[in-house]
Amino acid sequence: MKKSNLNSEQIRRWVSDVLKGEAAAISGLADALPAECVAVVELLLRCDGRVIVTGMGKMSAIARKTAATLSSVGTPAIFLHPGEAMHGDLGIVTSSDILLALSNSGETNEILDLIPHLKRNKVPIISITGSLSNALSSVSDLNMATGVTREADDITQAPTNSTTATLALCDALAIALVHLKGFTAEQFAANHPGGQIGRNLLLRVSDLMATESAIPVVACDASLRDTIVVISQGKLGAGFIIDSSQHLLGILTDGDLRRILERDPNPLDQPVADLMTRSPRTLTSDLLAVQALTLMNDCQITVMPVVDNGIVIGALHLHELLKAGLG
Repeated sequence: MKKSNLNSEQIRRWVSDVLKGEAAAISGLADALPAECVAVVELLLRCDGRVIVTGMGKMSAIARKTAATLSSVGTPAIFLHPGEAMHGDLGIVTSSDILLALSNSGETNEILDLIPHLKRNKVPIISITGSLSNALSSVSDLNMATGVTREADDITQAPTNSTTATLALCDALAIALVHLKGFTAEQFAANHPGGQIGRNLLLRVSDLMATESAIPVVACDASLRDTIVVISQGKLGAGFIIDSSQHLLGILTDGDLRRILERDPNPLDQPVADLMTRSPRTLTSDLLAVQALTLMNDCQITVMPVVDNGIVIGALHLHELLKAGLG
């Protein structure tokens, strides 16, 4: 393979041109949505089975991603390789399913070979192609054209603009279905129990907070000396000052203690109620843990009381959020 001298500006221009070309492909598609867009979404919404997504070559990667996206947001879907389908895998398709076929040219033989067998089982066929004039669009019940007429690379014509536009359109269909089905963040989280998405959407303050005897509570008539003992035993860097009904009155942190000692060398016998920070920021147990992390970072707070109707029910330390992988 011929090597050329590296030219940083030329490299930047090549990369930039491809990005602009793919962005233009999506922008053009958004400005001129295919006429069948609404009908396609309505048909997918009525699907009683699964959406069978198929594609060949580079479009197979787009088809796999589309099936995964649909499944994760409440529309059951699977990928079907068109070549393998003709050698037994066609058996996964039922009359309750819908076929979503992706082919920029619309002339992919492996996909076209599937159509007669699916039509015999009355499986609705949706296709996404580059134009409306091709074999696949003519045999589909509904067809959407991306309008992509050229790829980002004139030398190889490698699938770039066409695959990007198709992927974007499939993503848009999936999100339209999210809105129509009323699919919730909680349902999405249930489909993503592992990884960062699951942690962000499933973990709540109640899952990570210290409770019962681990909460560093201090009676409002206690001295600073007594409060320091509670803070040290709790190992959370703070004490929560409460009244006789467990209602939160204030907080005293390690930082507060240092500032007190800087201005008064002998404060240990003073009532903690005179030294505490009143009306501190609090959390509720049902708050998403990732939201608590954002609040604590924004306010530069490392420990916060968790309250229910003003009563202290827990304590959350920043370290617990970080240990849970939310940082």
